[in-house]
Amino acid sequence: MEDPKVRNMEEFAALSGISRPTVSKYFNDPESVRASTRSRIEDALKRYDYRPNIYAMNQNRKLTKNIGIVVPYLADPFFAEIARSIEQRCIDAGYRPTLFSSHGDQALENDILEGLRSLKPAGVLLAALGRGSDRAAIESFCGDVPTVLFDSHVQDVGIAFVGSDNPQFSMLAVDYLCRTGEPPCFFEMKNPSNPNANKRRQGYCEAMEKLGHTPHIVSVEGDGWGFEEIGRLGGIAALESGQFSTNTILCSNDRLAIGLLAACFEKRVRVGRDPDCAIRVAGQDDHPFSRYTCPPLTTVAQDYDAISRHAVETLFAAVEGVQSTEKTKLFEGKLVMRSSA
Repeated sequence: MEDPKVRNMEEFAALSGISRPTVSKYFNDPESVRASTRSRIEDALKRYDYRPNIYAMNQNRKLTKNIGIVVPYLADPFFAEIARSIEQRCIDAGYRPTLFSSHGDQALENDILEGLRSLKPAGVLLAALGRGSDRAAIESFCGDVPTVLFDSHVQDVGIAFVGSDNPQFSMLAVDYLCRTGEPPCFFEMKNPSNPNANKRRQGYCEAMEKLGHTPHIVSVEGDGWGFEEIGRLGGIAALESGQFSTNTILCSNDRLAIGLLAACFEKRVRVGRDPDCAIRVAGQDDHPFSRYTCPPLTTVAQDYDAISRHAVETLFAAVEGVQSTEKTKLFEGKLVMRSSA
């Protein structure tokens, strides 16, 4: 006689002789039950060819498996790379990630958050616009939906913030550049879209003063997320007007540095460490394309893997009811020496 067709978890529990709560516990985390019980459940699964309705399980727990991932500008290769890593980690853990880009627009960021509410996500990983965000809207959303912020910090909002130690990035770069040549100028946007730029300027100033040098900051006009063109146009203007007080330039981020490299090429200024080079250029982030510039860009690398892993693990723990005791986690950068400086 054939084994009966199992229609739901209650029937499976009754036929396998294991309590319904224990079966449910196994499906949520197989390692959470004793090895002998796990073996009995797995034998019964094979015998009755039963597969639980995961969606229904999550609905019963008043949760879905949806995870929202929100970044400010998906065309930025940094955000594309870290979003890709976060997305894959969510998929590997059995969740359904949905990726959104706010395109640097506060109204769109607010609309995305409102839209996410209707998806009833298990949680959200949010890289906010920062100074361009509507704090009240983010605060309200984080009060309703488990949210871990990454890259851009909104003070006292969300479960936790995971990002980079941005002052350390600049300090590390300044130390290296001063040991290997002239002290650097700092090249930045006057009104940076990403608030991390301000922390990097702070780190640059502190490092220069600590080493006995006077900070020299070159701030260029430009708004939005077109950093390469802002760096190119600002770089040309700075080179033509002699704004750089030394032959070494530390850029606020790699995308600005890539624009500055283009400016140097247009002005026939040779970049690099060789004796016949006129200028050294370094960046920050280890942009995915920075190793392919000409010359390859010296930079300070973000720890993409550690940031994405910690952010995802913190969110998943919160979804399971384990609140993080560490409200802020910052990862240090690593110096990557290439030919540009």
